[in-house]
Amino acid sequence: MTVETSGGAGSGEAVALSDSFRRFADSVPLMMWRSDADGRAIHHNECWLEFTGRSLDEELARDWRQGLHPDDFERHARVVADAFASRKPFTVEFRLRRHDGAYRWLLDTARPLVEEGGFRGYLGSCFDITDRKHAEEHIEHALAEKETLLAEVYHRVRNNLQVMVSLIGLYGRAAPDPCRGSFEALGQRVRAIALVQQHLHEAPHIASIDLRDYLHRLASGLGQLRRAGRIGVQVGGAGTGLVEPRTANALGMIVAEIVAECLDATAESVACAIAIDIHAEAGGPVRLSIVSGAGEGDEPGRPNVPKLGPRLITAYAAQAEIAVTGSATAQDPLLLQLPEARVVT
Repeated sequence: MTVETSGGAGSGEAVALSDSFRRFADSVPLMMWRSDADGRAIHHNECWLEFTGRSLDEELARDWRQGLHPDDFERHARVVADAFASRKPFTVEFRLRRHDGAYRWLLDTARPLVEEGGFRGYLGSCFDITDRKHAEEHIEHALAEKETLLAEVYHRVRNNLQVMVSLIGLYGRAAPDPCRGSFEALGQRVRAIALVQQHLHEAPHIASIDLRDYLHRLASGLGQLRRAGRIGVQVGGAGTGLVEPRTANALGMIVAEIVAECLDATAESVACAIAIDIHAEAGGPVRLSIVSGAGEGDEPGRPNVPKLGPRLITAYAAQAEIAVTGSATAQDPLLLQLPEARVVT
């Protein structure tokens, strides 16, 4: 059997090259194979033969692809055919039946052999990646279970919040007139909590949430939640950042509280504007600057509504270890610095 050929070389030189190649291939602790220019297998090394449990003559006498898993046969053939047509390197994963009948995942990497300008076939090596594939399958299964659990938790939280909103509304309508404003404000805040949870649940990657995208979506929802058309939330600044759910939840509640405070302090005919600037320099902490303002109006805001915003914002920030200063006015913007250790990369 000729393994190496060289244009113009005599048979003695070809056999010498073949013996040298076999000794090299058999010393490699990986499954190796060699094909001719037509794609026929012309050599398998000792590691390969130990895997299949057959001799070299037996392996060459039969098509080794008979040991491929049926689900991988066509895909493997397509990848190899495309590579041979273009004579380019290729990598393919497939399952091959071992000598004990078990299928093992192999990562096959091959390169074309060119000698004196002529294409001589491919040389490839296979690495057993079964443990890695099983780990990937376990992770995928765990992630699927996690997504299912998160969806169930979200739906339960949403349903419970809807019940709370209904109860607050019932008590508010039965309360004396001076208390109704507080009940309405409380109901609006519970709706805001539900909205924050909704956008957290809808994030493409729950483990690391894109802050700019999240705040854009949340701001749009808050603008329609109450006094639609008379409140605008703009998100600007340079850069963005990935944050964990705990941080995103706290930021969402802080933004929702600033919106609620602005609306509570102004009449229905007055427009509110909230500006959020994100500053996320490479390698540095993520900072946010928030300014809240209202337009001109003659009517006052709702009476008898307690101003709890600063205390709630401080509490939300403390939950996620966010440093906070300021009062969200143009003269004294609310400044938030996210903890560096909590930024997910």
